[in-house]
Amino acid sequence: MSHKIHVRVDDQVYVLTGKDTGKTGKIIACFPKTGRVIVQGVNIATRHVKPRSRMQQGGIIRQEMPIDASNVMLVCPHCKRPSKTGFRFEDNDRKVRYCKACKATISPVRKNIKKSGGRDDGKGGNE
Repeated sequence: MSHKIHVRVDDQVYVLTGKDTGKTGKIIACFPKTGRVIVQGVNIATRHVKPRSRMQQGGIIRQEMPIDASNVMLVCPHCKRPSKTGFRFEDNDRKVRYCKACKATISPVRKNIKKSGGRDDGKGGNE
């Protein structure tokens, strides 16, 4: 089962809970199947890596680990503060995300959708 994630890669987010509460960072990766995201500079874990071949070097590696998507809030690029987001349809039936605080459009969600209601590959749908 995939989860609904309200943020996407390259969004600036604010961490709401956990050991890194109050930090901001850019999303590096999203995992919709598990509902988790990796934020740059947040939830850093130390891993001790053993060299697996002659060319690979071992040592202590610090890397970001995933956190739950519900623990982050999108930072609006217009008002520069964490805010809730919503979806609305603009002209040409384009679905966009918007900031609920300043009502500014953040980014488009998808391209124009067909009004036929069926699949366009000829395999079923409303025909």
